[in-house]
Amino acid sequence: MVVQNSADAGDARVGVQLEPFLHQVGGHLSVMKYDEHTVCKPLISREQRFYESLPLAMKQFTPQYKGTITVHLWKDSTGHLSLVANPLKENQEPFKVSTESAAVTIWQTLQQTTSGTSGAHALASWPHAQVARLPKESPAKTLLRSESHLKVQVSSLVEDANGNQIERKSFNPWGLHCHQAHLTRLCSEYPENKRHRFLLLENVVSQYTYPCILDLKMGTRQHGDDVSEEKKARHIRKCAQSTSACLGVRICGMQVYQMDKKHFLCKDKYYGRKLSVEGFRQALYQFLHDGTHLRTELLEPILSQLRALLSVIRSQSSYRFYSSSLLIIYDGQQPLARSPASLHPPEAPQTAHSSSPGGLTKVDIRMIDFAHTTYKGSWNEHTTYDGPDPGYIFGLENLIRILEDIPGGE
Repeated sequence: MVVQNSADAGDARVGVQLEPFLHQVGGHLSVMKYDEHTVCKPLISREQRFYESLPLAMKQFTPQYKGTITVHLWKDSTGHLSLVANPLKENQEPFKVSTESAAVTIWQTLQQTTSGTSGAHALASWPHAQVARLPKESPAKTLLRSESHLKVQVSSLVEDANGNQIERKSFNPWGLHCHQAHLTRLCSEYPENKRHRFLLLENVVSQYTYPCILDLKMGTRQHGDDVSEEKKARHIRKCAQSTSACLGVRICGMQVYQMDKKHFLCKDKYYGRKLSVEGFRQALYQFLHDGTHLRTELLEPILSQLRALLSVIRSQSSYRFYSSSLLIIYDGQQPLARSPASLHPPEAPQTAHSSSPGGLTKVDIRMIDFAHTTYKGSWNEHTTYDGPDPGYIFGLENLIRILEDIPGGE
């Protein structure tokens, strides 16, 4: 368990500067990088309680929970905005903005290149101005409603402050999309000295050189028991118009490293919502294709872990994982023995994590996002369900069946 530091978070000389997490492929809350092995996200009480009471059988399929931390907004002498966390006791030292950090460079460049946009106006004028917006529409919603809002801006971020090239493979536009919306909301809705609580979680992709990630929204129902009728209707409509209704699963985001082009192919949640059943099948195939060939060696370890997860979910009575996601992760860097020398990146030497015990290629299956998860005994819960989650099981069964039908599957 992480021990929080009681030092004054308002002292900008002491703290851990959070970096945008450049491999966030889905969701709407901003995920930040605390250190190499830890990410953090805005704290939601229901999600925190879930991690603190997590059944032992589920721990291998969820990120390790590392506690909570206090975060505040900070502006440096050049006007760049960032989030700073109280340091852990064992790491209490002045933070520094690393000029070698691609995440910091990209984010600072984005703040400079978005001058004149509604989001940038809020960031540049913080903490005095409020963001102009339609009635009842938050700044975050204003930014996130447009699929292409950030993509055009991010595509031009190819050089750092020193004029050095930043490879496009280094980041996923969606993470910066969420981060800008989150900072805009903090700037406009909260005072300068406001403290925010964040969850600290394991960075489940830290061991991968080129993490290929598929974010799947699981289940036939996405709304929690605590949402308004308006939000409930909106989620029901999204499910009915996507593969959530007929398959119990839909794509919320994806990045897959393309060996031939040397960058990530990225897809967002809007892409996933439009897919038919056949389109969903093709997207799974695309996720396993590196631009040169289909990674058939991934199918067996993925299917093995999905079946193990299915067994665990079937054993969890009363749990309903509404609006949670499932991540499938593997490395875009292939083992030396399985990839031609001409395709193997010279800057990414072979590492020990390329295979797992038993000779199977290393993959990870992780459940995330539990803000609407409910179970017997959860705090202030009015609805208690019996038996395992049928919608989640339905989605897992269909996912397994489709993967089995991919050439090279079982």
